[in-house]
Amino acid sequence: MSTRPAIACIGAGRMGRGIAHSVAYAGHRAVLVDAKSRSEEDFARLSGEALAEIENGLASVAALGAFDVAAIPAIMQRITVCSLADAARGLDGCEIVFEAVPEVLDAKREAFALFDTHADPGAILASTTSTILSTELAAFTQRPENFLNAHWLNPAFLMPLIELSPTDATDAQTLARLREVLEAMGKVPIVCKASPGYIVPRIQALAMNEAARLVEEGVASAEDVDKAVTYGFGLRFGVLGLLEFIDWGGGDILYYASNYLRDAFDDDRFKAPDVISQNMDQGRIGLKTGSGFFDYSKMDVEAYRQRRMADFLRALETAGMTRGPVLDEQ
Repeated sequence: MSTRPAIACIGAGRMGRGIAHSVAYAGHRAVLVDAKSRSEEDFARLSGEALAEIENGLASVAALGAFDVAAIPAIMQRITVCSLADAARGLDGCEIVFEAVPEVLDAKREAFALFDTHADPGAILASTTSTILSTELAAFTQRPENFLNAHWLNPAFLMPLIELSPTDATDAQTLARLREVLEAMGKVPIVCKASPGYIVPRIQALAMNEAARLVEEGVASAEDVDKAVTYGFGLRFGVLGLLEFIDWGGGDILYYASNYLRDAFDDDRFKAPDVISQNMDQGRIGLKTGSGFFDYSKMDVEAYRQRRMADFLRALETAGMTRGPVLDEQ
């Protein structure tokens, strides 16, 4: 019998299926609980579709060489789909319960009530919402100390990052335990306060809207904007984090570039935040001063630069963009 905790997900849609895929792949028993009341025929159809989608996802990844396709039956055996009427049996024994119903407050409220009624007393409840604050959702459960938000990025079975957002009522052990389980699954959980958009949706909303504006204003074609992201923005920030990159080039460069764009467009959306000018006033410009958003004072900076250069070269190799030097004289 597995010592890994059983994990359930209330909601058998795209996110729930992606979570079940990840959970079962990592060796856990996975239970998908249908959040809607359906006829036996409709539930059988939903269950079949959910299991087929998960199995097809596994097969696609296996076909790319990620693992042996022969492992799929064992992974699929760990997954159960339960009807709403059978929720008590489905949630029984599950240490962690994810909520993955549509972004509608009434649907969330009903899912939380299902957890309160049927989940084990010490079970953790984690919503997967990307839009509703965890502080607002906490009022929907009778066990706020066991609740937090866990925002998975799509596709859930591929993307490692999960944004955890506890509330003031969340017990420290609840956060620590969920983080421990996710890390053991190979995920990368990070913690943020309950703030609109959390981290990734907030950053990507700005980037996607700016990309759309470039096309709208006729600055570049959609194809070239996406090439700029794929071969520039994406490669760079796949290696260096945004704040790390500010330090790499220098916060002063961002400050002056931001002011130029603000004046050129007459739009404060380009204005640098106060923390940039504050860092400059304190001499915290980045690598060249030994500190910025991060502290480099005790670091071998040259060795750090070389490691990052190696990371860039690996990213270029993955993208098929490395080329040897041209040695002929034409």
